[in-house]
Amino acid sequence: MQPLRILMSPEAARHAGGGLQAALGGKPYVLANIGDDADVAFVSRDVTGLSTKHAVLPQTQRFHDALRSAPSLKWVHAHSSGADRPVYGDLIARGVAVTTSSGANAGVVVQTALAGVLMLARCFPQLLAAQRNRSWAPLVGSGLPRDLAGQTAVIVGWGPIGRGLASLLAALGLHVVAVRSTDGAAEPPASETVSYERIGEVLPRADWLVLCCPLTERTRGLIDAAALARLPAGVRLVNVARGEVVEEPALIDALRRGALAGAYLDVFAHEPLPAESPLWDMPNVIVTPHTAGHSDGNEMRVAAIFLDNLRRWTEGQPLLNRV
Repeated sequence: MQPLRILMSPEAARHAGGGLQAALGGKPYVLANIGDDADVAFVSRDVTGLSTKHAVLPQTQRFHDALRSAPSLKWVHAHSSGADRPVYGDLIARGVAVTTSSGANAGVVVQTALAGVLMLARCFPQLLAAQRNRSWAPLVGSGLPRDLAGQTAVIVGWGPIGRGLASLLAALGLHVVAVRSTDGAAEPPASETVSYERIGEVLPRADWLVLCCPLTERTRGLIDAAALARLPAGVRLVNVARGEVVEEPALIDALRRGALAGAYLDVFAHEPLPAESPLWDMPNVIVTPHTAGHSDGNEMRVAAIFLDNLRRWTEGQPLLNRV
């Protein structure tokens, strides 16, 4: 029996340990080197490092080139929750199965998105600025924060992150509207559901617009100038999805004019966010460097998803999280 050829980094192989042999049920395998042909591949975090779609590191490019040039490649698993890097589109176009680690960091992203909501709701950008200035600036008399209970959160994306965040916001007393890929009956804790194409119907009722959807042709530029114009005054936006879901110039304009009361942004149209971007200095904006899903337990969860899929691949079962 010819051994299965697996392209993965030495670090990822060490992390998987005996899990590879267990997932393969004792069937033989070999670890392919960069430039060798391979049957399956695992793109782990150490391969991509801190590279992005816009600034790819040399080792990431070498690995991507190896994927493109492996003629026998049949399946690739990505450590990320999305597969919007160009290499995955190239592979899918030639018939290679691509799976993601969707759900591995969902709990962490939910916590980060909730932190963004709470920080904006409780005026932390202003309070932290006052701390830096050694200024005692209580909110009494300068505009008290609104109670969260009774407000409406429009959550765009109804995967593990959207549903998880919706449960926490509902527990705080918010009314939740889900925007997802299909229309249908409302799925608690959302009280109503609309498709991406119908988002304009619910935007005028939003107090919070939370983006946690995948980047697809349907969601790219979904929140454009027209969509932002449909939002009522005082809305705050949270984006833990992808920067390209929002038209960034329109977002900046809305923040400058006060049409948006504030934003928590973890993702951007171009990453790293350029130093000259006005988003860095806006007093009503919280910027983080695409770290919403980072934690010390993610790699273990990602490896578990890869190994489960490797077992499924070996046994001829459907793969999880297939793009």
